[in-house]
Amino acid sequence: MDLEKPPLAGPPAGSPAQPPPRAPEGCLVVAIRLPVRIVVLVLVVPVRMVWDALVVVGRLLRDTLLRPLGRALLWLGKALFVWPLIGAWRYVVVPVGRAVGRLVQVLVRVLVVVPSVWFHRCVLTPVGHGIVWLARGIGALLAWVYARVLTPLGHAGRWLLKGIGAVLAAVGVGAYTVVAWLVRHLVVVPARWVHRWILAPVGRALVRCARGVWWLLTLLVTGIGLVLYWTARILVVLPATALWRWVLVPVGRFLAVVAREVGEALGHAWRIAGRISRAVGRFLGTLLRWIFVEPVRWVYLTVLTPVGHVVRDAVLRPAARAARAVGRATRQTLAAARETARQTREDVRRMLFGESREREAVGGREPSGAETRTLGRSTTALTKD
Repeated sequence: MDLEKPPLAGPPAGSPAQPPPRAPEGCLVVAIRLPVRIVVLVLVVPVRMVWDALVVVGRLLRDTLLRPLGRALLWLGKALFVWPLIGAWRYVVVPVGRAVGRLVQVLVRVLVVVPSVWFHRCVLTPVGHGIVWLARGIGALLAWVYARVLTPLGHAGRWLLKGIGAVLAAVGVGAYTVVAWLVRHLVVVPARWVHRWILAPVGRALVRCARGVWWLLTLLVTGIGLVLYWTARILVVLPATALWRWVLVPVGRFLAVVAREVGEALGHAWRIAGRISRAVGRFLGTLLRWIFVEPVRWVYLTVLTPVGHVVRDAVLRPAARAARAVGRATRQTLAAARETARQTREDVRRMLFGESREREAVGGREPSGAETRTLGRSTTALTKD
């Protein structure tokens, strides 16, 4: 009995492509599937709920603690390590390195380059010119010796050797003929006879013996191989084949079906546990809302807000008005005191130094009240006469 719904005849128009239908499954698969999924669901639901709770706690810790702590540690690390290193590199290492580089450049120029140039110019160049002149002289001397001494001696030796070779050729023709006849009758003819009547038959006999021994060894090794092959086939291969075909393959298929069903059951159970965990979480959230949030909200809206308005209208605003009035009176008192002090300073200065001269009025560039600027008149400060 298959517990899954049969596939539809065809997907409706406009719907996404459906996965291909699964092959029909046997009773063993269906009999294994239900208990495995029930057991896995019972085992996975607490794990999924604990996992979701840990995820919520982890996100809360990440957003409220770890991320600000990480940013603070990052800023602290920059302040303690990065910025001092950047400052040390920019304002200490780079200037010191440039100064050291310039000092090394000057020292190398003074201690290496200038002495090397002087040594090359004053020592190596004259010595090299002297060596070249000496080499040219020795080369000219060797060329004169080759042309005037060695060449005539070579020509004379060549003519002498030609004469000696002609004499030896005339004498050696007869000797070569005698030596060739002796070698033919004393070495070649006996060697041919020995090869034809002794060495060739002995070699053929040895080859035939070697072929017979090789055939016997081949026959022996083939027989031993066949015996070992059939022994191994009967004692090892056939039992192993039977064990593989009739024991291991069915057990493996059964274990594969069980593993597949367990995997699918874990997937289904994990998704169902997620929905259950989400429903439990929403229930707990709703319960927390109705137990704590809504009463606090009701208290805030119905009790604290009117009390706050009353306190604001009856206490805070009159206190603020009184504070503003006190501040205004204080400012007026301070302004009167400053004015009195200024008048006192003016009277003391007048008694001590007399009346100050009036400043002469300076004609301003701005027009007076009677001659204001208009769009139709040239009474601006830049166009009036």
